[in-house]
Amino acid sequence: MDTLDIRLLGRDYRVSCPSEEREGLLEAVRFLDGRLNDLAAKTNSAGEKLAVMTALNIAHEYLQFQRTGGFDMPALKRRIDLVNARLDGVVGQQEKLF
Repeated sequence: MDTLDIRLLGRDYRVSCPSEEREGLLEAVRFLDGRLNDLAAKTNSAGEKLAVMTALNIAHEYLQFQRTGGFDMPALKRRIDLVNARLDGVVGQQEKLF
């Protein structure tokens, strides 16, 4: 287990993190820091109240996402396949030019 130094709202923290999860944790830190700063600017809240309100907002959004079924993976795959087919067609036309 590695340790990772992070910064949230200008304060430094040291957390434990498996090396293979480092990038994911850093992404989460960036996300959380952004959300904390956004809510702090909107509400003039700070400290524990800000942390609790931010956590509540994120939990609410997560639960709404779960209730709606999350991602429609079959539809997403169909759209990716459609984009790939279009790209293949365009690339094929370009190859004929050369």
